[in-house]
Amino acid sequence: MDQFDKLVEQYAPMISAIIRKLHIYREFEMFRQVGKVALWQAHERFDENKGNFTPFAYRSIYGAMLDELKRESRFTSKVTVMENDNFEWIVDPYIKEEMPDWLDQVLLSLEERAMLESLFIEGSSVAELANQHKISLAGMKKRRERLLKKVKAQLQGKKGISINCNGVKD
Repeated sequence: MDQFDKLVEQYAPMISAIIRKLHIYREFEMFRQVGKVALWQAHERFDENKGNFTPFAYRSIYGAMLDELKRESRFTSKVTVMENDNFEWIVDPYIKEEMPDWLDQVLLSLEERAMLESLFIEGSSVAELANQHKISLAGMKKRRERLLKKVKAQLQGKKGISINCNGVKD
């Protein structure tokens, strides 16, 4: 066992303690690796004339983990897409431009079927449908919500699946 492996073994509890202190609850192994790299960098940079190694190692590991948390946070804030009306115009070129066959099993009125076609086949926005039907945007969103719940309930009834309000199978 070389000198650095002994150092890793000695400071492994410190790395775990820092992970707990920072309330890191996912990707433990990645953060352990970040801690080991920071420990190696601290070992390489340490000057014995300037003090004790333990506090220097602690601050180096702690700082490296904070940097990684910040980097992760910036990445997720840039990459995460929230549900937004601005994205309703995006169309997947692989989707067929007709109603799916399984929808024939659902009992819908002509108006409800037309609304589904407008929303999902023609790509109309909820705001456009609200203007066409001369109702408020909130009213149209409520109609869409009720229609989707109706479709879901009928499809689940056909398959004999029962789902409670939280989406968990009973």
